[in-house]
Amino acid sequence: MDLHDHRSLGRKLGLFHQQEEGPGMVFWHPRGFALYHLIEDYIRARMRKAGFSEIRTPQVLSRSLWEKSGHWQKFGGNMFAFHQDGEEGSRDYALKPMSCPGHVQIFNADVRSFRDLPLRYAEFGLCHRNEPSGALAGLMRTRAFVQDDAHIFCLEEHVVPEVARFCGLLREVYADFGFNDVGVGFSTRPAVREGAEDVWDRAEASLQAAADAAGLKYRLQPGEGAFYGPKLEFVLKDARGREWQCGTIQLDLVLPDKLDARYVDSNNNRLRPVMIHHAVLGSIERFIAMLLEHYEGRLPLWLAPDQIAVASVTAASADYAGRV
Repeated sequence: MDLHDHRSLGRKLGLFHQQEEGPGMVFWHPRGFALYHLIEDYIRARMRKAGFSEIRTPQVLSRSLWEKSGHWQKFGGNMFAFHQDGEEGSRDYALKPMSCPGHVQIFNADVRSFRDLPLRYAEFGLCHRNEPSGALAGLMRTRAFVQDDAHIFCLEEHVVPEVARFCGLLREVYADFGFNDVGVGFSTRPAVREGAEDVWDRAEASLQAAADAAGLKYRLQPGEGAFYGPKLEFVLKDARGREWQCGTIQLDLVLPDKLDARYVDSNNNRLRPVMIHHAVLGSIERFIAMLLEHYEGRLPLWLAPDQIAVASVTAASADYAGRV
């Protein structure tokens, strides 16, 4: 039994399994789902304390919205899409691979004033991505996962303090889970992207200033940014030394314009907000895999969801440790 393989540990501890009938999907067992909820509730409490309001957006949205946002052109080949004939007529839909267009719809549902900003949303969004079969790797890369999506709608003058606040939160969260060696990458404009060059110039300069103000030491990753903006990638290493992206901060001056997000300033002009995309853990599935391998299955007691689960998870882990 490999103590550094989360798939082996997951089976041994009775946390989850995967099978051919759901390739890239996860069957969470009671013990594993209790751990899953504990992590989710911990993040929920931290985000609430940081001023985020939790929301929920649909898993299925019309293809026309994904086309308007640009995600269909970029990710359409990896989206689970289907056609539906019904009372509303004939339409094409897709399962969401990310939550950001849905968050913009909630922002757009009301008239927003500059006094409302920054406006912070958070969601545990179930996402589906049709990853190639050869790229699937247990919980590390799946076709269905929950992402702790968060978005801030703000003014450009808010970017530096908002990024600094979030970097502080991220450091604290990772330290609480026992991860103190966190790599950071600064990813700049990719070859295929949306938005004018001057928009990218502003976005990259603003995010770099924010990263510097937050005291981050990062490596430059030219061309690795999102199609709508530059990003900071927070990387953890698994037990084999491989790097996996977990948390992200992305500065977006493009999507609010494509999806008609506007706020009213003091002169009653309708202006475009800045959108900051955030995730602390990224994929919760991937983060659980990192935890299992980091602790070799012997999770610290605070990660046990209740006393019954404490007994079951730690007893199983101790029993396993005693026999290897």
